[in-house]
Amino acid sequence: MKPLRVTGHSIACAAGIGQQALATALHARASGLRPNDFSEHPLATWIGRVAGVEDVRLPDHLMEWDCRNNRLAWLALNADGFLERAAAVRSRYGADRVALIVGTSTSSIGATEEAYRRLLPDGQYPEDLRRPIVHTPHSLGDFVRAALGLEGIVVTVGTACSSSAKVFAQAERLLELGLVDAAVVGGVDSLCGSVLFGFNSLELVSPDPCRPFDIARRGISIGEAGGFALLERDGERGPWLLGYGESSDAHHMSSPHPEGLGARLAMVAALERAGLTPDAVNYINMHGTASQKNDEVEAQVVASLFPATTRASSTKGWTGHALGAAGILESVITFAAMEMGFAPGTLNARELDPSCGPQIRVLNEAADIRVALSNSFGFGGSNCSLLFGRGRDA
Repeated sequence: MKPLRVTGHSIACAAGIGQQALATALHARASGLRPNDFSEHPLATWIGRVAGVEDVRLPDHLMEWDCRNNRLAWLALNADGFLERAAAVRSRYGADRVALIVGTSTSSIGATEEAYRRLLPDGQYPEDLRRPIVHTPHSLGDFVRAALGLEGIVVTVGTACSSSAKVFAQAERLLELGLVDAAVVGGVDSLCGSVLFGFNSLELVSPDPCRPFDIARRGISIGEAGGFALLERDGERGPWLLGYGESSDAHHMSSPHPEGLGARLAMVAALERAGLTPDAVNYINMHGTASQKNDEVEAQVVASLFPATTRASSTKGWTGHALGAAGILESVITFAAMEMGFAPGTLNARELDPSCGPQIRVLNEAADIRVALSNSFGFGGSNCSLLFGRGRDA
């Protein structure tokens, strides 16, 4: 594929709002996880909650979309000068020539949960929540379209935890076909009861802060995040999207293929699309959720594909698992690693599972990262691997 330049990006997550705050937390190994205080009857777990979401007030012309998920999106849009960068791209190409592709797994379902909790005696939603757009899977996309003043293609990707990684792949195809000249990609998923209690019902939620790849790991810590990126064919600065790989396990609704077939296909496809071999990759941001089987399978696939010198880690100990926003969150973390010359370790891991290969690192390390891979694997076996480079030709 022809590489695409990431000419701007933003982030809002539990470890910080804005790239500088996130980078500071990564360097300091300061986790954003905290004891769960979400909902009236919180589960005994730890979460990655973004500070200040409840205090956000949307501009008057965007109040139709007001809900917790879109407030988190607004925080991310206002971080790192992203609104201004997006406005410049819209001006440069035209509002109808900039695609918008967003990933989310729950959209604004939190607003629907609240509406049902507050049902009126006649069974109707309370008046302040009788806004159909906040009860649809496309609420996020419609909100961001209005916030950015875009008039072109708008797509919502809902493939569970790979959602906001797959947005990069869709954007590349739209640009390659000449249907658009630039794309805003990203994802937002906010905490809600459906997610917390749903994952708990599957016995996947850890009562302690998550410990990816640790022999004593007990499950995931659920987080929330919002983030965006601008993709153009060229630009003055920013990392490059060199390749991507997508696959489907076609194996099980919630468990990975036992031999990691889909994960392998995605990673290999990303390398092939970029015309690179495994030894060109300096760092891998693993999906690494701290669930038993997912970590084991991903670690074994990475060990079989990449040299022992390749650094790999999971950064979910800083942020929690942001579900549909994990792809964009960990892409931004990967950009930070390339820009600042260090590979994040695996926060909270103490003793690595023997099934892990030598690639998995616990501590942060100084590293010259020219090429990095970011993995996002979702329920239903939906896999996406993104390959980024500091330079166009790696």
